[in-house]
Amino acid sequence: MEILITGSIAYDYLMKFPGRFKEYLLPNMLDKVSLSFLVDSLKRNWGGVAANIAYNLALLGEHPKVMATAGRDFDQYREWLESHGVDTSAVIQVDDVFTASFFATTDLDNNQIASFYTGAMAYAKDHSIRETVGKMPDMVVISPNDPQAMTNYANECAEAGVPFMFDPSQQVIRLDADFLRHGIEHAHTLVVNEYEFELTQEKTGWKRDDILKRVKVLIVTLGEQGAVIYADGDEYRIPTVPPKRIADPTGVGDAFRAGVLKGMARGWPWDVTGRVGALCATYVLEQEAPQGHSYTPQEFVARYREYFDDDGVLDELLSQSP
Repeated sequence: MEILITGSIAYDYLMKFPGRFKEYLLPNMLDKVSLSFLVDSLKRNWGGVAANIAYNLALLGEHPKVMATAGRDFDQYREWLESHGVDTSAVIQVDDVFTASFFATTDLDNNQIASFYTGAMAYAKDHSIRETVGKMPDMVVISPNDPQAMTNYANECAEAGVPFMFDPSQQVIRLDADFLRHGIEHAHTLVVNEYEFELTQEKTGWKRDDILKRVKVLIVTLGEQGAVIYADGDEYRIPTVPPKRIADPTGVGDAFRAGVLKGMARGWPWDVTGRVGALCATYVLEQEAPQGHSYTPQEFVARYREYFDDDGVLDELLSQSP
């Protein structure tokens, strides 16, 4: 299956705050918040939702293609992705600006306060899928991007009859109700976290059952509680995989999506697919960067089988050619 992943490519600036945000948020002053957190560390890492998903999908033996806009500082990042099996031929480099940047501060409870600089991502709306890649792929992922670009890609997929995974994620805040409804109406799969799901329901006026009438698959991630997948009229509760350590949550959701995409591409059962996503997420949680981890297929399958029974499904992962 040819998978095209659209969305952001960014540099992640990750900071650690040695306290708890909740101790400084005064309930009677939330309309006048003025806070500055002194952080202990700062690291710049490869990031961006599309690139994170693609990196994790490549670790699982796929050869995903990323379509995004990046800035004049992208050359080294391109080399990194290509060296790990990601096709960057559809990444448009804009030399007038810098690559998008994500600034996140994480506290002792793994809560995050973040901001995002658009940079080259603002140019994504100027490029169509068909014109950029030459032909429509088998499946498209529409992940956080310039809002107009997300709208354009959803329309393009709908018109071409190409199934897409709708992953509005952080952009649920920016996307208006009409577009959220439009994206859900035409999507094959909707994936959001628990908070985003509540916000999506509030904005669209649709409850869970209303959404399930419009998409084939609904996936809601639940943080430490794992995830739930609604597909084929059934509900699959997906547990987490215990981490060896907890380093940073940035990119955990992107890795989970990569695992799900792998299972969808290979036609694996939904319980196995979700648990593959859960293990992908745990690998990221154990490192201090969204793309700071690696593993061989043998290592991945062996660790999966420490916790779950795949009934031999993952033997394919051991023998497949990327």
